[in-house]
Amino acid sequence: MDMKNKFAHTVPYLVLFAVAMMALAVVAAFYDLNLFFIQGTIALVAVIAAIILYFLFARYVQFSVRNSVKNIRNADTAYSDRLNFPVAVLNSEDEIVFYNQAFKKLFCPEESLLGVHIDYKFFSADVADIVKNQGTAVKYGDKLLTAFGADTGTGKVLYFFDDTYYKKIDAEYKATRQSVALIVFDNRELFIDEFEEESAHIVLHVEDALQKWAADRNALYRKLAGNRYMIIFEERELKKIMESKFDILDEIHQIKMGDIEATLSIGIGRGEKNLRKSQSSAKRALDMALGRGGDQVAVATGKDFDFYGGKSVGVEKQTKVRTRMIADSVANAVAECDKVVITGHRFSDLDCVGAAIGMYRGVTRSLNKKACIALNYETSMAKTLIDKYKADRGEGIFVSPQQALTQITPKTLLIIVDTQTVNMLEDKRLYEQCGACIVIDHHRRQVDHIEDAVVFLNEPGASSASELCTSIIDNFEGDPLGKPEAEALLSGIILDTKNFVVGVGSSAFETAAYLRKKGADTIAIRQHFADSIESYINKYQLISNAKIYKECAIVLVQQEVSDVRLLAAKAADELLLIKGVTASFVMYRSNEGTVNVSARSFGKRNVQVIMEALGGGGHHTMAAAQLKDCSFEEAVTRLIEAIDA
Repeated sequence: MDMKNKFAHTVPYLVLFAVAMMALAVVAAFYDLNLFFIQGTIALVAVIAAIILYFLFARYVQFSVRNSVKNIRNADTAYSDRLNFPVAVLNSEDEIVFYNQAFKKLFCPEESLLGVHIDYKFFSADVADIVKNQGTAVKYGDKLLTAFGADTGTGKVLYFFDDTYYKKIDAEYKATRQSVALIVFDNRELFIDEFEEESAHIVLHVEDALQKWAADRNALYRKLAGNRYMIIFEERELKKIMESKFDILDEIHQIKMGDIEATLSIGIGRGEKNLRKSQSSAKRALDMALGRGGDQVAVATGKDFDFYGGKSVGVEKQTKVRTRMIADSVANAVAECDKVVITGHRFSDLDCVGAAIGMYRGVTRSLNKKACIALNYETSMAKTLIDKYKADRGEGIFVSPQQALTQITPKTLLIIVDTQTVNMLEDKRLYEQCGACIVIDHHRRQVDHIEDAVVFLNEPGASSASELCTSIIDNFEGDPLGKPEAEALLSGIILDTKNFVVGVGSSAFETAAYLRKKGADTIAIRQHFADSIESYINKYQLISNAKIYKECAIVLVQQEVSDVRLLAAKAADELLLIKGVTASFVMYRSNEGTVNVSARSFGKRNVQVIMEALGGGGHHTMAAAQLKDCSFEEAVTRLIEAIDA
């Protein structure tokens, strides 16, 4: 508002001041006549000033209205007054200089707003936005309006259309749009295998809980077949469910027998145009939830997913029949290519290199195809294994990604182990230039996973990629594995299970026994885990600086140390041995300037979910994240927020 407008707002205060001074003057008349005359004079001056300001402001309003209406082009006030929708004319300072009868009826039936700034009515949109946009939603009281505006150069003209009825219909339409939820009772077969006849009670309780969940939310429930169910929700109910973080998962956890808790995997298709597309999205979301280990909800909205739950460890689902089918598919894919390139993730570890060595031996010995392993030796965390395998089997097996690129043809097959995303590969050009690819990974399904693989084996219930590769190779013809390969594969299993402590099922022990029969020497394998004296000292210096927050050990590596990535991983493993610690996080800065986080747990806490909140990922017990353009203080703050969430 301009200065005159501000003066106008002082008039009521001047009147109140004059009344107060007059009252004081009356009281003073009984004690001191001089004080009476002084206070009376001040009151009189205040009244006169208020009258003068009022008349000046009234004249200013009249002049402003006449001048603005005269200067604003195409603003025919007589015509505007006959319109049945509100119209207001503003001057260059957004003060109201004219409005029609419809505007008065809606916004100011009992008062005049001439000369008053438009913000006086507390519109929910800015005038500049109204003029700039082609229709701006404005809320006034219980009215839902759409405002349009035009800038005439000397002022603005605003038009308001009351479309409350239509907007409420639109809101009701969106609230009643239907979303399909496809549900799988994850471990139904496990209950049947373990408890036989008693398992029927568990199945009944789970189905009763789902039916009640659907009924409480006015949803349609149907049992499809076996352990699969479908529920159709309205959008308004789905929003409430999402706000409750899908507490049905915790409710189902209460249904248990022995040490086994019931778990569900739910995929939801949301925001689609019809039920058929919603069902298709729900199936895609369910595949994502199952691929991430189950016991969670994946909500598909377009190409994006929102995840809820995922706190428990994935259930082993590998069967000998399924493994044999996978092995046959791998063999068929290898038979159709001219050569094979095997690669893994950046900063390859023992599991990645061990799995690659196993697949190399199976491809070259059993399937009779030329192959190589593409990795960056300088950044690898498994140099001792690479050096030992070179000594056992000779040179030429390991090549750099650049060397591998020169050997690739359109018929080359790429086998990717221990990762499932292009951005994590040693060199994504390998994926881009090879004619086809196979993915073998034990980490939980990522949103940006490779979708066009001819074989995609993703088993979060497996202990390691080495375990998966061993089960595949065992189904190849011949007997390709020798002692060097057995030791490489077993070292990968030992690394990811932390010496058969974490994430290890019966198949991991069976695989280890198989590799032991193949000649794997556990003493020789132990050398791959040995530390130098310098590394040993540095590791325990880091551990001594750990801070505990909500059963989580957090370490910041701020000093310069050699092989910081490998050291951080080992320190994170060691921190889990501290009493009361359920998860560990070691943060360090890489050469690229990012803050890296290595996360570990023994399974009680899902570090993958925490790392995903920071833009990373991994496995239930082993995950990582990279935070770009971030200080240590900001990184710690974000980590603590993720732990709290």
